[in-house]
Amino acid sequence: MKALIFAAGLGTRLKPLTDTMPKALVPINGKPLLEHQILKMKKMGFDHLVINVHHFADQIIDFLSKNNNFGLKIDISNERNLLLETGGGVKKAVSFFTDEKPFLIHNVDILSNIDLQSFYTENASKSLISLLVNQRKTSRYLLFNEEKRLVGWTNVQTGEVKSPFANLNVDQCKKYAFSGIQIFSPKVFPLMNTFGDRFSIVDFYLSVADKIEIRAVVDEKMQILDVGKVDSLKSAEKFLTNL
Repeated sequence: MKALIFAAGLGTRLKPLTDTMPKALVPINGKPLLEHQILKMKKMGFDHLVINVHHFADQIIDFLSKNNNFGLKIDISNERNLLLETGGGVKKAVSFFTDEKPFLIHNVDILSNIDLQSFYTENASKSLISLLVNQRKTSRYLLFNEEKRLVGWTNVQTGEVKSPFANLNVDQCKKYAFSGIQIFSPKVFPLMNTFGDRFSIVDFYLSVADKIEIRAVVDEKMQILDVGKVDSLKSAEKFLTNL
């Protein structure tokens, strides 16, 4: 099984730590975030990882080299020249996923109790895109119909709605929060050709949701933590200890 780990971000919310290191190498309980993700994926049966890099890219590459890639096949998707956002990051990595097998996509700073192997094996063949979601409180939600197909996005604070479907009735939609964990089929890559180099994966999904099935995988038992701010590091230590 293959996975793409988003590790290229600037980590601005983790300053001043990220003034001298990439977000992926910020330590939690003595191990970098990236190491926690790699070891979890290895345990879950993922044997080929692709990691995108931009901010302090050489530090990540050196870290992987010093640890002999943790016994896995690891490729680097180089975004040194331009940070491509999530959608652009997936598009840039197309050459690593030529076997047409679906792959996992996971943010480096998302910690969860999810059994990634089960998530992948149970959903990889069900639709071209599977998004792991739940009903936790947030300001921005993905919108799904009764069949759990993606139909839009909304910001409940501003009232903004995005959808490829005309006259979408938001009140009739199921609202779920996106975890950042997803399964992506390489069959979708051609639809990215009309996009530039730099774009959001959610914006891409919203542009093609009327053309392909993008479905929700709802897990209300999911525990998830976004290690996005310095004050979340203590919570992350406790979270990992209690897993």
